[in-house]
Amino acid sequence: MQLTLERPDHEFFLRGADGRAALVNDRRLERSFILAPNTLIQDWPVADVRVLALADLEPLFALQPELIVLGCGATQAFPPAATLAACLGRKVGLESMTNAAAARTFNVLAGEGRRVVAGFVLGA
Repeated sequence: MQLTLERPDHEFFLRGADGRAALVNDRRLERSFILAPNTLIQDWPVADVRVLALADLEPLFALQPELIVLGCGATQAFPPAATLAACLGRKVGLESMTNAAAARTFNVLAGEGRRVVAGFVLGA
């Protein structure tokens, strides 16, 4: 059987992620980062989703997403209620999940051509 790798129409895709590292294309990342289908921002200075402030999300908002996928590390955690409310006030959805789940979700949504941006918290 012949297998063919079908490359996505966008520049960046996740091959996997856990609480300590992620593989974006062929690049291993070990610090928190932001990812959109055609943008990679390394060294996002976020270490804990539970204290995520609206200001921490500004680089993600700048990419004009309809949905933010928030990879919170190896275990699921949630941002403060005020941060979630501020996202809703901007009409941007925010979904928080483990990094592994966020990687799968990002790839599906990006593959559908959705305006998705993901923030991944690593090092936990």
